[in-house]
Amino acid sequence: MNFSRQALLGIGMIIGGSVMLYAMVQQIGDTNKSQPASAMIDQPSAEPTSVQPLTTDIETEKRILAQKQKERAARVAEQEKRAQQFLTEQEAAEAQALAKARAESQQYLASTTPSIEDNVDTNSTNEEATKNTLATPISAPSSAETSTNSADGAEAKKKALAEQQAAERQATIREQAAAKKLADSKKEADVKKQAEAQVAAEKKREADEAAKKTPPKSPSDYQVKRGDGLIKLARQYDMPVEVLAQANNLSPSTSLNLGQTITIPSRKQVERLEREATAAEQAREEKRQREEALAKKSADAKRDAQQKLSEARKEVKETDAKGSFGVQVALANDQSKADEMAKKFQSAGYQVKTSPTSRGVRVIVGPERGKVAALALKDKINSDPKVNTTSAWVLYWR
Repeated sequence: MNFSRQALLGIGMIIGGSVMLYAMVQQIGDTNKSQPASAMIDQPSAEPTSVQPLTTDIETEKRILAQKQKERAARVAEQEKRAQQFLTEQEAAEAQALAKARAESQQYLASTTPSIEDNVDTNSTNEEATKNTLATPISAPSSAETSTNSADGAEAKKKALAEQQAAERQATIREQAAAKKLADSKKEADVKKQAEAQVAAEKKREADEAAKKTPPKSPSDYQVKRGDGLIKLARQYDMPVEVLAQANNLSPSTSLNLGQTITIPSRKQVERLEREATAAEQAREEKRQREEALAKKSADAKRDAQQKLSEARKEVKETDAKGSFGVQVALANDQSKADEMAKKFQSAGYQVKTSPTSRGVRVIVGPERGKVAALALKDKINSDPKVNTTSAWVLYWR
């Protein structure tokens, strides 16, 4: 732009000087026609003095213009040289930083699994290709280009540099993401291995504890220590306390003495004793059920007998056999035994009397009015579990 202005200014000055020179020549011509020749001889000495300065100014302007053009070209060349040098240094620094980051990433990935190394090699190859593409030198504009072209070249270089930096950042981010992913997978694998190891150790510990608690394969002697008891030892060897007590002919509540030797039954003995204990428990349960059934049956029979006795007592009539009837429940050898039997029936709620005979002492319950009532009383006595007799029979009282 400055060059155009200066050129226009020089051209204007040249045109103006030419016009002025032409005017002066015309004026001199007119003067020569009116003046004598002597004057024409004396005048030329003054003409060069008026025209020379104009020619000198134009030449000076041309030299100044050429000098400025050279200086401007030198400045532009210097700026381009500095810009090129800056770009070269920056590219070298970025390439060095990228190489350092890649070396550190490869060193980290070298300690991971082979599959990870394959991924890292692929990423490194892609980064090398990106680096080679981005490292392609950008031709600097020649010193003969104008300032506008220099500015466009600088903008293109800046844009290329920004794109290169963005590509390097993306590559670094991809490397970091891959490294993080691999580290996370390795960490998960380590955690899984630790959990599996803990589960295996826990199972082994439980198996060892179960083996310790399991009864021995053959009977063994054990010397009682301080604090030992049948319950503690039964829990220690995982067997019922009744089995351990039965194997040593002891009661489950027996206390052990310090230094006492007891037998720890074998596994087969424990199984046999458990079967026997189960069978005994079943027998006891069956007996209890039978006793309950018998007691219920006796209670029902006693209730029925009492009801029949009550009904018989209500139905007694004057037409029945005269006198009272009793129920003989025993015939004792002497009076003492008779009194003992009488007490048992009296404690069960019956009215009892004794009557000596030639064959022994009778124990009689009653009396009841009428034979029907006496028979009902007999049935009640025979079904009463408190007196436990079945030999009662009716006899005439009086």
